[in-house]
Amino acid sequence: MIEKAIRYLKGYVKLQIKGYSPERFLNMCSYHHILIWGLAYGDHCYELCMSIADFKKIRSFAKKTHTKVCVKERHGFPFFLYKNRSRKLFFAGIFLCLFLLQIYSVFIWDIHFTGNETRTDEALSLFLREKGVFAGMLKKEVDCQKIVKEIRTEYDDIVWVSASVDGSRLKIQIKENEDSFEEKEKEEGKAVDLIASTDGVITKIVTRTGVPQVHIGDTVKKGDILVSGRVEIINDSMEVIGYKYCHSDADIFADTQIEYEDEIAATYQEKVYDKTEKHRIFVQINGKQLSLGSVKMKSKRYEIASKKYGVKAGENFYLPISYGMESARSYHFREKIYTKEEMRSLLSKDFKQFCKDLQEKGIQIRENSVKIHLYEKSAKAMGTLYLNERITEKADTEIKTIERKESDESVGTDD
Repeated sequence: MIEKAIRYLKGYVKLQIKGYSPERFLNMCSYHHILIWGLAYGDHCYELCMSIADFKKIRSFAKKTHTKVCVKERHGFPFFLYKNRSRKLFFAGIFLCLFLLQIYSVFIWDIHFTGNETRTDEALSLFLREKGVFAGMLKKEVDCQKIVKEIRTEYDDIVWVSASVDGSRLKIQIKENEDSFEEKEKEEGKAVDLIASTDGVITKIVTRTGVPQVHIGDTVKKGDILVSGRVEIINDSMEVIGYKYCHSDADIFADTQIEYEDEIAATYQEKVYDKTEKHRIFVQINGKQLSLGSVKMKSKRYEIASKKYGVKAGENFYLPISYGMESARSYHFREKIYTKEEMRSLLSKDFKQFCKDLQEKGIQIRENSVKIHLYEKSAKAMGTLYLNERITEKADTEIKTIERKESDESVGTDD
């Protein structure tokens, strides 16, 4: 296989040997170490293959042996180049591809992270960029040991880091401390109350930390304290001698209600697109744009839709090249009138979407009294929704101090 590839690169010819003494010609080739392969006899002549370099040496052999040498076939890369010598752009493209492959191989085009659970690839990439490590840098400038040290120094919860270069990719493997827990909203030592976010009637209380200030069935107003972060310290005499502060944590639900109202007009403007349409193709290189075509239109009303694609050289790296197309379409408005059924359908659809959004937030809809009213020029949906929802929000706890009064003790003596 390798021998065939070498022969193709050097080029070879298939010859036909005729004449008075072709055997003597073959003997002279053997004596002068001329390599011959594919030797075959047929139709009163010999056929054989020979390299281009050896073919140039056999002219004198043919004269001495009175043989006629005819070139039957030509094979190999040199003949391919000669045959396509007029196709300059073709060869320019080949050499450009080889050049780009060479350039591609000396740069880092992608930084790949594995094992990072609490930090995103973007956050780690930004940190490495600040340290001078980024997609597009030369391979020889990558110091894997320094990268490992920088990451370990910056992030205490990362217990193991490995950095290696694989082709044009910088691979960074990370192992985070499994015993570390996510930072909770509660900060140790910070006092926080839970207050009511809206008016309602308490239906459920589950308190984990803090002192509950309300009970099931109580009516609360917005801003009322539900759970206090201030815990009283009482002595044996049932006197408050101090306070201990904590970050309140509880699940408190209440029955609430909201008013719903939605209105649409019977007439509306429908956008109608015209048949006129224009396109523009563009290529953007490093902020400079080259375009073909135009999207300018005579109509005052038109909209432009654009599709833009970046050229990605790696998982987290885009080349400063983008391309795409812009399309412009003119339009006009025409007045249309909803039927009563259409207005009812639209209002009903909007209300269902409103209820769906509430449920996605964890709010339970107990019942509603929303009704649709149809008028001559409009339609309106209005009514009350009765809900059950979590009503807690955080507020700073008021810090109190107790002034201690020292009673004067008088010592009496009997006269």
